[in-house]
Amino acid sequence: MQDMQGFLDRLRQLRLLPVVKLDSPNQAVPLAKALHAGGLSCAEITFRTGAAEESIRRVSECVPEVYVCAGTVLTPDMAKRAVQAGAKAVISPGTNRKVVEWCLEHDVPVLPGCATPSEVEQAIRLGLKAVKLFPAEVVGGLKMLKALAGPYPDMFFVPTGGITPKNLRDYLALSNVLACGGSWIVPEPALACGDYGTIESLAKEAKALLL
Repeated sequence: MQDMQGFLDRLRQLRLLPVVKLDSPNQAVPLAKALHAGGLSCAEITFRTGAAEESIRRVSECVPEVYVCAGTVLTPDMAKRAVQAGAKAVISPGTNRKVVEWCLEHDVPVLPGCATPSEVEQAIRLGLKAVKLFPAEVVGGLKMLKALAGPYPDMFFVPTGGITPKNLRDYLALSNVLACGGSWIVPEPALACGDYGTIESLAKEAKALLL
């Protein structure tokens, strides 16, 4: 599980993981370059469109300095395709046991989503030390994380869903939060018109919040 520990250490260092939905693989490289120029050397490219697999491949090959993860991975086959394309880690909205087991079997870092204590306990039984709290704001956000810290002192979280520049620092101040996932850094209108300058600016602003 060396790769898994390395992934958690990377999240602890990065503190913020931009969550991205791409409609075309042609957006992948300029987006990755804009994020990196803005000081964020990571991205979670979600399998919410058919462009995800090729987008991950292009970022992995053309912008290797950006740590690219695959998001919204719902099946072992998706996980396999994502890793073959170059994804460094697999992230899912829920705790799908088959996806987690495939990743553990192949020594692929995995971060499943949890919204309840029961799901957190399932992740613990699978041997995981961190999960994604999703959708964070909907399921209680800061209060939920504080409540979970009591019974699960050794579990870490990556809250995603509803994270904004206004509450980012509050989340990161919690001792059981490794990093946060955020989609505001890559707004869909900016992507649609190829406005990578705006994305770079938003990345710089987000990076400043981390300092």
